[in-house]
Amino acid sequence: MGKVQLNVIIWEDEGLYVSKCPQIEVASCGESPQDALENIHEAINLYLDNARSPGMMDE
Repeated sequence: MGKVQLNVIIWEDEGLYVSKCPQIEVASCGESPQDALENIHEAINLYLDNARSPGMMDE
């Protein structure tokens, strides 16, 4: 499978930074914008790995 380009939105909510990828409806959070970005990248990678295994996505 080639590269996939997804959007990530990060916003602050009550002292916590929330990150969300609207295309695949995956979300995460962190104590800083950088933490939220790193955490959403990990969550997206886990989602994509799991989606490939049962054949939800083409390789």
